[in-house]
Amino acid sequence: MRRRLSTAPETGRVESLNHDGEGVVRNGKTAFVAGALPGELVRFVRRRAHSQYDEAELDAVLEPSARRVTPRCAHFGVCGGCALQHLDSSAQLDIKEQQLRETLERLGKVTPQRWLAPLAGPPWHYRRRARLGARFVRTRERSLVGFRERLSSHVAELQRCEVLSAPLGELVAPLGALLTSLSIRERLPQIEVSVGDDCVVLVLRVLDAPSDADRQRLLDFETAHGLRIYLQPGGLNTVQPLREPAAVLAYALPEFNLRLQFAVSDFIQINAALNRALVSRVVELLELDAQARVLDLYCGLGNFTLAMARRAASVVGVEGDAGLVARAADNATRNDIANATFFGANLASAELAGAAAAPWARGPYSHVLLDPPRVGAREVLPLLARLAPRRLVYVSCHPGSLARDLGELVHTHGFELLAAGVADMFPQTAHVESIAVLAPAGGS
Repeated sequence: MRRRLSTAPETGRVESLNHDGEGVVRNGKTAFVAGALPGELVRFVRRRAHSQYDEAELDAVLEPSARRVTPRCAHFGVCGGCALQHLDSSAQLDIKEQQLRETLERLGKVTPQRWLAPLAGPPWHYRRRARLGARFVRTRERSLVGFRERLSSHVAELQRCEVLSAPLGELVAPLGALLTSLSIRERLPQIEVSVGDDCVVLVLRVLDAPSDADRQRLLDFETAHGLRIYLQPGGLNTVQPLREPAAVLAYALPEFNLRLQFAVSDFIQINAALNRALVSRVVELLELDAQARVLDLYCGLGNFTLAMARRAASVVGVEGDAGLVARAADNATRNDIANATFFGANLASAELAGAAAAPWARGPYSHVLLDPPRVGAREVLPLLARLAPRRLVYVSCHPGSLARDLGELVHTHGFELLAAGVADMFPQTAHVESIAVLAPAGGS
């Protein structure tokens, strides 16, 4: 039987932030208090019970942190898109670096020989990819567009967004008005947004076909706001532009004289400025030379691969998504790069990832880059031990899986952790992007 929570306010001192950016108060049973910062004395009310902790609502800040700032967004605290707008940007970086330090030590039992300077970019209007919820509210007779509310599955009622790239941040309310005007307004649950350097695309998930009048309203919205609209009636293979020709989405990496095209459904790093800095940092940390032979695992559409190809003798990119493999090869051709080769392989398969017979796995390689999804790269670690590159860089979007993999590389496979650091890919959120540099023990 679930314990009934008391609604009586409690007072406690915030010890730290958890990985969702909530204040941790150990006042009897641990409480996670959204909106509370380390060191603050706060009053809070428990709202949801879990076995090891309770979720709590902040009632008042009795002793504020010196690093507390006024949130820029009027919807902060209700909208679940951001968690840290009440903390100044430098403090956000400090906390993310501390979380990485603690996670590496606690889960991986590893500590780098040196810490890399954090990578940071613009703190606002940086997000070029997002999935927005859409919901028609009958009681209000209008559609809401935005991120989900912090403690529910409901779409937050937004007028604008401070983290979406221009012009999307200013189009939240106009999008809501557009959807309200459609006959299928109750059958349109989601909008995917993609921003290229020269084009903005909205992909509308439609459960019913729009009427001719709906299509005209959508076309008018395209023209008025200088963007493109796609419709998705089913799976990703059903995504089609409202009108032909299809939009060309692309972004540049000027330092490497690259322009990479991507499809509306492709994964790309969501922060353009930070991605440019991250690619440059990775190439620098690999210490490539004209003889370098590089293996890029989880290469996507060639974001790192093609930049490395500008500095190395050859690069082999491996990716599990066939569409991304094709896009990467096309990007190599478009950028006149002949020393990059791409293979499709399921890197989550232990048999394939370690198979010496796979053409891409034979080597030899002098350098390796890993950029896996949140689950990490556990299946390919034995292969890396066999290849024994003189330099290995690991880019991670999840400190926990990074710590686990680094622990195995160091304690089982004979690597040493030379350096690690954070990259603030998602300012105002608790998300931590990390970089680690390794080399065979004694060979650095």
